[in-house]
Amino acid sequence: MRPSGRNLDELRPVAIETGVMRHAEGSCMIRIGDTQVICSASLEERAPPFLRNTGQGWVTAEYGMLPRATTTRNRREASSGKQTGRTVEIQRLIGRSLRACVDRQALGERQITVDCDVISADGGTRCAAITGGWVALRLAANSLLSAGLISSDPVLDHVAGVSCGLYAGQPVLDLDYAEDSEAGADGNFIMRGDGRLVEVQLSAEGAVFSRAQLDGLMDLAQRGIEQLVAAQKAAL
Repeated sequence: MRPSGRNLDELRPVAIETGVMRHAEGSCMIRIGDTQVICSASLEERAPPFLRNTGQGWVTAEYGMLPRATTTRNRREASSGKQTGRTVEIQRLIGRSLRACVDRQALGERQITVDCDVISADGGTRCAAITGGWVALRLAANSLLSAGLISSDPVLDHVAGVSCGLYAGQPVLDLDYAEDSEAGADGNFIMRGDGRLVEVQLSAEGAVFSRAQLDGLMDLAQRGIEQLVAAQKAAL
């Protein structure tokens, strides 16, 4: 029995609300259970220096967590003058994941930065950030198309992320914090809408796992991604 009472293959309730930030070219609030992330996409009409005169654009991401997103207060990273290794790793993952669905030539020499700010954390924040970040990116691309600044759609497909792991010896979809903190193995699965993998982060925490268990987790992840893509479509 899962602590939440969910079925092994059941996502937490998913809700995506668009247009939550007035000035951003694209924005949304994504809620997956008690995890909530605000995602905003900001457009700059110039590419990073390393892409100058290449005709290609760039998509990058930043990730942060508010001090009381968790059960106890976390110190603001700005007060220490640097980001933690966890934050840097997560925002790089978000950026890689979003670029996997973008035609950077079609984007032209401009940059879209997707900011993902966690206001409530109950497991799966990086996956929620990727799923919501794609919605913000999609809306920003729509604004470019509507303004006639680009002639072809740079967003090639959906991208979403979901966690899967082994809890009490059973494969489960979309771990919340109670499960994540006690999982025998847990991972993050990032996929495009066509089912192709972008990235898999999976490690044993308390017990090794078999190839058959890995395959089972992959199947769970794919079912979860399909539902998240459906939620993205419904939000748009």
